[in-house]
Amino acid sequence: MTGPDSNGAQPADMDYDIDSNRGHVPVMRDRMAHLLEPAVTAFGPRAVIVDGTLGAGGHTEHFLTVFPDARVIGVDRDPDALREAGDRLARFGERFVAVHARFDEIGRIIKSAEGPAFDAAREHGVAGALFDLGVSSMQLDREDRGFAYRADAPLDMRMDPTQGQTAADVLNTYSHGELARVLKTYGDERFAGKISAAVLRERDKEPFERSGRLVDLLYETIPAATRRTGGHPAKRTFQALRVEVNRELEAVENVIPVIAELLGPGGRAVFMSYQSLEDKLVKSAFAQLTTSTTPPGLPVDLPGTEARFTAITHGAEKASEAEIARNPRAASVRVRGVEKRAEAEQ
Repeated sequence: MTGPDSNGAQPADMDYDIDSNRGHVPVMRDRMAHLLEPAVTAFGPRAVIVDGTLGAGGHTEHFLTVFPDARVIGVDRDPDALREAGDRLARFGERFVAVHARFDEIGRIIKSAEGPAFDAAREHGVAGALFDLGVSSMQLDREDRGFAYRADAPLDMRMDPTQGQTAADVLNTYSHGELARVLKTYGDERFAGKISAAVLRERDKEPFERSGRLVDLLYETIPAATRRTGGHPAKRTFQALRVEVNRELEAVENVIPVIAELLGPGGRAVFMSYQSLEDKLVKSAFAQLTTSTTPPGLPVDLPGTEARFTAITHGAEKASEAEIARNPRAASVRVRGVEKRAEAEQ
C-alpha cells in the first residue's frame, strides 16, 4: 500500500463488500487506511491504532485486514455497537480490543488498562487514530433509538442508552432560552425561538415522549415556504437535540489534545466531520498544533516553540464523486489529519 500523494488525491478505492459490512459501508474506508499507512508501517509490529468511533466496526475491520501487524483499540459509548463489532471482529483475536467509553476518555483508558495493545501504546505511543464523528448509520437504522425523524419512536437519542438525559428530558425540562440556544447553536435553526415556544406550550398539556409528536409540531410551526425549500423541517431540530444529549462538541474539543499527547513520534490522527461546528473545532485545534509559537518576525523558530505537528491533508478533504455514489453519507464529510513530528517531545 502506498501513502497519499503530494496533492492529497484519493487513490483508487478497493471494492466495497456491503454484505461483509452488514449494510454499513464505512465512509472513505480506503482513504483512511492510506492516510494512516505511513505511520503504521513505520511502527511495524508495535503499531496500535485507536478507532475512537468504532460503530459497526467497518473501518477497524479494514485496518486489521490491510495492516496485519497492527492492533486496534476500538472505542464506542454504544453497548449495542460494541457487541455487534465484537462479534464481527472476533476472528482477529487479541489484535482487537473493544472499550465501552466516550472517546475523550481514551487517555485514561490507555494509562490504566491491561493487555498487549495498551502496553504497546504506553511504551511506544499510538501509531494512528481515527475519529468518524456524528451518529452512525447503525444507530439511525434502529428506530427504537429515536435518532431518525422519519419514524415514530421514543425520544431517546443517547449514543449510550445506559446513562445521561434523553431528548425527551431536554424538551420537557429546558427553559425557553436554553432550548432556543440548543436549536440555534447546534442546528442553525432559523425558527429556534418559535419552536421553543411551541414546545413549552405543548409540554404543559402533556410531556413529550415520542418523535412523531415532535415532528408534527415542527410541521405546524415552521412556515410552509421554508418547508418547501429547506429540506425536512425536523432535520435541524433532531440534529441539535442529538448533539446536546450526547455532548458531542464537548467530546471533540476534549479529545484532540488527548490524542495529540498519546501519539508516538510519526503517529497520525485523522478526523472525519459531517457538521460545520465539528469541522471548525477540528480545524482550529489542528491550526494550533501545526503552528510555531515563535514571535513573528524572527528568522528561525526559537527552541521549544516549533510546531509539534504537520498537516497531512490539504485543508479539508472531501469524498470523491465515486465514493458519494457508493455511499451517500459521504457527501458532507470533511477530513483533516495531522502527523506528530518525529522530534516532538513525548
